Amino acid sequence: MATTAPVLVFMGPAGTGKSTVAALLAGRLGWDLQEGDDLHPSANVTKMAAGHALNDDDRWPWLDRVAAWIDAQSAAGRPGVITCSALKRSYRDVLRRENVTFVLLMGDPALILDRLLRRQGHFMPPSLLRSQFDALEVPDADERAIHVDLDLTPQQQVDTVLAQLDLSPGA
Repeated sequence: MATTAPVLVFMGPAGTGKSTVAALLAGRLGWDLQEGDDLHPSANVTKMAAGHALNDDDRWPWLDRVAAWIDAQSAAGRPGVITCSALKRSYRDVLRRENVTFVLLMGDPALILDRLLRRQGHFMPPSLLRSQFDALEVPDADERAIHVDLDLTPQQQVDTVLAQLDLSPGA
């Protein structure tokens, strides 16, 4: 790898605001941003849109695509931000690199469900939220991860990430 430019993986169940907060942070830092949902094979999107939860076999090709994006950023020496639910440790193991930090956005499941119920134009139906919480394995202390509370505004969440990781725009 050309450098250890940081890559942040915004993770957590659907509806936690990964895309919103990741985009705000990437914009503030001037880093590249990749929406992980855009890397899903079409069969995954079709399956979720039909109300069926993905299984591990469905997720591996997607995680490989997310890992490839991380590797390309790293090889180019470019910092980046990517969204990916990364619910299980085994999924994070596929994505884990020396320069990767996971950012877990978490809060009250009722708040997250409310967000999903109000969300328009996304393939992930609210009915699948329970399956995501069932699969979620919160990062252990030995994983490079920070937790950000959903009770904060998106801008406060960005500020929290910047402070916890000692990042500043233009640095």
